[in-house]
Formats: sequence, structure tokens, C-alpha cells
Amino acid sequence: MSDFLSEPVVEPLAITDSVTLGGEKPLFILGPCVIESEKFVRETAEKIKTIAEAAGAVFVFKASYDKANRSSVSSFRGMDCREGCALLADIGEQLGVPVTTDVHTEEQATIAGDYIDIIQIPAFLSRQTDLIEAAAKTDRVVNVKKGQFMAPHDVKNIATKLNSFKNFKFFFTERGVSFGYNTLVADMRSLYWMREAGFRVVFDATHSVQRPGGLGESSGGDGVLAPVLARAALATGCEGIFMETHPNPAEALSDGPNQVPLEHLGEVLERLQRVHAASRA
Repeated sequence: MSDFLSEPVVEPLAITDSVTLGGEKPLFILGPCVIESEKFVRETAEKIKTIAEAAGAVFVFKASYDKANRSSVSSFRGMDCREGCALLADIGEQLGVPVTTDVHTEEQATIAGDYIDIIQIPAFLSRQTDLIEAAAKTDRVVNVKKGQFMAPHDVKNIATKLNSFKNFKFFFTERGVSFGYNTLVADMRSLYWMREAGFRVVFDATHSVQRPGGLGESSGGDGVLAPVLARAALATGCEGIFMETHPNPAEALSDGPNQVPLEHLGEVLERLQRVHAASRA
């Protein structure tokens, strides 16, 4: 094959002994935006596990314990960091799947390191050196969401920070770039360029269709487009898809407009895996 048609080669990353980013199958990071209650998050995780198994999909369960960057001061936040991380760890152990959540301070990163398989750095905080250092020093896998204000080549500086703190187990998540007011645009070239630089890349399908602050005191979104963009991302060759899902997005306490209804998740996962397989054929 000529260099013109060659795809970037990126080494796989082991999340756990049985789950790999960059393996034969795409890795899905699935779950609701936030822990709305213990009962809610346990039931949702169990349903996702059943759906993913039926679709033959490999997944990591995600949920935020605290939404620290809500548009309005009156918006639902969540729960205590240690309480939330312990709950997620228990769910992961019971279901036999890795878990992930985001952190917002160095102290939270240290706490999460005791419980969580993948520590996520939010897009708004992707350049915060002290937070990246704290996450790196947990020796957990680190997922850094590329800021809406960053070009693809800017992630090299983040990688350099992680490497300087002796953590080489990381990947980046593309979640769109700001385009005017209240709008994000997903540039599929970004996925190729970050992989070309040697980095493992996941595409955030649901936050890429978000309309930040678009409803005044909350964010809007176009959830129906999330599976569409996910298909395009997998066709570019990226290793995984981050996709929030909820039993009833209209009643979600956070980011409802861009979440995928749980009832459609199985069909979405099956289609995405077919796209992934076709892109590798």
C-alpha cells in the first residue's frame, strides 16, 4: 500500500487485563451524564451491560459524580467525590467492567485514583498542569478531553506534560471545537491528525452535538446526530466512541438533549461496530 493510502498506526492501550483501546473491536465509553441517584445509576449500568453484551460490544461504564461546570448555579450537581467514586468502583466490580469519571481538582484526582480505572480530565481543564500532574501520578489510565479552544496539534503539549510526570497510559478525546456562539463543530480531520502524531483517540459523539449554554441556563443539543457523527468518526479509524445514554433523556438532570435514548443503544452499537469492521476491511 502506498503512503498516500496508509492509515496512522497507534499502539493499543490496555485499560484492564480484558479491555483494550485499539483492539479488534472499538471501545465504547457508555453511561449517563451524572449520577442522579444510587438506584438510578445502578439500574442504568445493569441495562447498559445487558445491551452491550447482546450487541457484542466492549465498553467502559461512565458517570460523573459531580457536574462542576453547569451553566446555572441552580443546576443539579451530584454527590461527594469519594462517595461517587466508591459507588462507581462497586458497580464496575459487580458488572465486571472498567469505570471512568471526570475530576476537577488535584484532590479529586488523588481520590479517584483509589477507585477509578480511567481518570478523565474535562475539556475546560485540559491545560491545567497541576490537575494533569495529579491524575498522572495516580498511575491510572488518563483520558484528556481536548478543549473546545484547542487545535489538534496542541495535544502534543499535554502529552509532554503526562510523559514528564511518568504516565504513558493516556488517550485523547475529541469533543468538537467552538464555532461562534452556542455551537460546536466536529472536525473529523482532528481524529486523523492526532492519530498521525501517535496518540490514541476516542470521539465524544454526544458532547460534540451539544449546544453549550444554548437554552440560556442550560445546554441544548442534537442527540439524534450523535450516532451519525460516531459512524463518521469510526470510519476515520479512531479507536473508540464516548457516548452518553439515558433511559429518558427528556427527564435527565444534566445534558438530556444530547444523550442517546437507552432503548436505541443496542441498534446504535451494532451499526457502529459494522462501520468499524468495514473501515478495517
